[in-house]
Amino acid sequence: MPIRPVPGRRRFMAHAAALSALGVLPPSHALAASCERSDDCSWIPDDVFLAELSRIMQAFAVPGIGIAVVEAGEVAWSRGFGMANALTGTPVDARTVFEDASLSKPVFAYLVMQLADQGMIDLDRPLVEYRRPDYLGDHPWTALITARDVLRHSTGLPGWRTSPATEKLVPMVRPGTRIDYSGEAFFWLQLVVETLTGQSLDDAMQTHLFAPANMRDSSYAWNAELAARSVHGHRAHDRTDAEEPRQVIREQWSIAQQIADRWGKPLSAWKYEDAERALPDVMALAPPGLVTWPGDILANAAASLRTTVQDYATFLALMMARKQRMSWEVTEATRLAMLTPQIKVPGRWTEKGLGWNMEQTRDGPMFYHSGSNSGIFKNFAIGDAPRRRGIVVLTNGGSGSFVHQRVVRAATGYDLLSYDL
Repeated sequence: MPIRPVPGRRRFMAHAAALSALGVLPPSHALAASCERSDDCSWIPDDVFLAELSRIMQAFAVPGIGIAVVEAGEVAWSRGFGMANALTGTPVDARTVFEDASLSKPVFAYLVMQLADQGMIDLDRPLVEYRRPDYLGDHPWTALITARDVLRHSTGLPGWRTSPATEKLVPMVRPGTRIDYSGEAFFWLQLVVETLTGQSLDDAMQTHLFAPANMRDSSYAWNAELAARSVHGHRAHDRTDAEEPRQVIREQWSIAQQIADRWGKPLSAWKYEDAERALPDVMALAPPGLVTWPGDILANAAASLRTTVQDYATFLALMMARKQRMSWEVTEATRLAMLTPQIKVPGRWTEKGLGWNMEQTRDGPMFYHSGSNSGIFKNFAIGDAPRRRGIVVLTNGGSGSFVHQRVVRAATGYDLLSYDL
């Protein structure tokens, strides 16, 4: 497969070479795939690699990891390794909930496509015709942005505004002309879904996807039970900060939970107007700068999903060809559209589907997504739709990307170079 000169690979190779020289990484044969170029090849990591995994995690200071594998369109294997919290020694187990970061986006995209199948949303209708948040700036390009643009990252909007409390949201370029990865765009589309369904984000996800798919340990929101099972994030192996890294979403929502308890309305039921109303009370309780706008204390389609690794693999399986589809699932045509490149941009070596990234490999296209929250959670999911297999890797360490690459290489034989996009 082609070798591409990307910074993420250079960093990885440099770290790997240094650590191998010190004897803290296993020999290369332990990282080889169990089989090559076979449609019958299993992606379940072999025992040789799993025996070495703890040393790889230790080398990169990644305390905990969850791995799950989809085979023949079903979740075939899942395991947890290490600690959910290095300070307490709490082990990762089957019920450990990971902070999925940007792996939230494909799951939300699935909901949007369900609504499209039901005729509730037109992917090519301007979002302002559904809902125009008051924080949008007055720019003619804003009226051109569609749900399709959001899901393929062609809105022209920034990733996140630097000062959302005071800064208006406007496109940087004309929509549909460039790929600009944007969490802001997903958050706006989330508000559109609120308007169309009359539900909060988490309630809509539970209704349309989580409950039907039996993803019982999945939520975009927060409560005491989720808090008890959620991993803590840990800094990258080459960071030497004296203080423990901030658990930003946990801190924000722990304060918002106090207001939710006072109101008797769970955070999972909050819509944007609830977050607006709660904002002054939350800011009064929060350290300066922790909470600045309603989006800080609202379930977030771009970043706040929490799942077990088993649940995320259950979702990944929905992206595979299936002999029989349930009535609540997206149609086969819609599934294929999600995994078909939606925009051509000269010079790019990866492509954008609807909610997913696409990369060509020796055996055809793979779909994938990566995620990072606060630099202390790193996650990755990859699927081979025609062969109905996939793998999910969720971690709670800032160097998780290096571990992802080792796991994916060992399980699949692929050296994908897309972990930090």
